[in-house]
Amino acid sequence: MTGGTSGAGGLGGLVLVTFLAACGGGAANKEPALDTLSAEQIYKRGEFTLEEDRDPESAVRYFAEIERLYPYSDWARRALIMQAFTYHKNKEYEDARQAAQRFLDYYPGDEDAAYAKYLLALSYYDQIDEVGRDQGLTFQALQALREVIEEYPNSEYARSAILKFDLAFDHLAAKEMEIGRYYLKRGHYTAAINRFRTVVQDFQTTTHTAEALHRLVEAYLALGLTDDAQTAAAILGHNYQSSPFYQDSYKLLTARGLEPKAKGDGWLAAIYRQMIRGQWL
Repeated sequence: MTGGTSGAGGLGGLVLVTFLAACGGGAANKEPALDTLSAEQIYKRGEFTLEEDRDPESAVRYFAEIERLYPYSDWARRALIMQAFTYHKNKEYEDARQAAQRFLDYYPGDEDAAYAKYLLALSYYDQIDEVGRDQGLTFQALQALREVIEEYPNSEYARSAILKFDLAFDHLAAKEMEIGRYYLKRGHYTAAINRFRTVVQDFQTTTHTAEALHRLVEAYLALGLTDDAQTAAAILGHNYQSSPFYQDSYKLLTARGLEPKAKGDGWLAAIYRQMIRGQWL
């Protein structure tokens, strides 16, 4: 009996020791409460979590806590721009925009304001390929990129903003062309003309203008509007004579006994007259 009791007591003691050891180890490994750390210490934890652990969600939590615990510190300012950066890096674009806008609202004259504005623009720009035919975000990207260019022309972000502005602008023209081709293939010539006209009038500087003019030649010929077709080809030949689109338009016209030539008083004729005076393209 005595030996059995001793064995049970020894087992119970072993379990207790193991439990206490586990508790002690857990306490040693447990992260200290953030309100016991300085703003700099929390910030560095956020940086480490983002760069080394590759855990953006936890990193954002650290940066947000700095704002809460040390709202008027310089670290809070730095943490806010890092929130915008981290959200964007994690493709949480709406949250990135909100954080960047808060930075601009709180620190409009700060040296990082240009970067905040650039991040805000990027959060629109990087979504362009995700929105299908809904071009609302593309227009917002253009507006935000324009603000970077105009408000911070001497910043390191202005050059990148200019390049992205041109690409976004080209993207809008490409969408108009895509829809125009769709209508053209199905014989909806008037609807197609409206799309190609938009490209020629509003997106002249993009890479799609030559094709838009050629498609106008096709659509106008299909409707029997030869004056407009000839004028579109004349503009195409004047600006893009080496383009294969001009060669195609030329063949279409000559096959009907026509030639590229400005004729009539339509919208294309007005563009041609402006072009000759050096006011277009």
